Amino acid sequence: MTAKYRNLFIDLDDTLWAFSENARDSFAEVYVEFDFGRYFDSFEQFYSIYTERNNALWVDYDHGRITKEELNRERFSYPLLKVGVGDPELVHAYMKAFFRIIPTKQKLMPHARDVLEYLNGKYRLYILSNGFRELQSRKLASAGIEGYFRKVILSEDLKVNKPRAEIFYFALSATQSELRESLMIGDSFDTDIAGARGVGMDQVFYNHRHRTELPFRPTYEVASLTELFDLL
Repeated sequence: MTAKYRNLFIDLDDTLWAFSENARDSFAEVYVEFDFGRYFDSFEQFYSIYTERNNALWVDYDHGRITKEELNRERFSYPLLKVGVGDPELVHAYMKAFFRIIPTKQKLMPHARDVLEYLNGKYRLYILSNGFRELQSRKLASAGIEGYFRKVILSEDLKVNKPRAEIFYFALSATQSELRESLMIGDSFDTDIAGARGVGMDQVFYNHRHRTELPFRPTYEVASLTELFDLL
């Protein structure tokens, strides 16, 4: 199978860079910095309120139903509004602090560095992410993995998010990659896998959340990045 692919397009957040863990750690620092114990019973209460709304808003953002500005305004204001705190200045301040802290975090998904070391040189590696330009490059640098990638392609470059076909065609064009020689690796079935399938690109679904009901069978499915050693 090694000879079949030349180009690997890899999602960043929660595929290589441990976004969920790093975000939680960043919010824990923000919670203390802004004394949110005044408003919430615990950090767990705050973070569960934030996460529930944040997840829904990202679905809307990925499908182009809301803007980046609306996403950020809504997800950061929501937890405080839920406990009766309507303070736009506080929301802006803690949002700014979060964005200052999170790109400094270094946690990677299990075995990510070993897998990148294995793939490097055998394939042309590219990041394909819906994340924000001002954060993604800094995340890669903080984690020490920026050197593995020939190019970082972000949805903001085209103002179109995965799973839209345009961002995949843009990525192929920007990297001079042939579709039949390309493979998408990601943890989001709805954006990475469905999007790649929509343009006829093979996919590896990194199913670390052990999702059981899938709308269709991806080209490949792995529960651990270590399975890429045998697959690729």
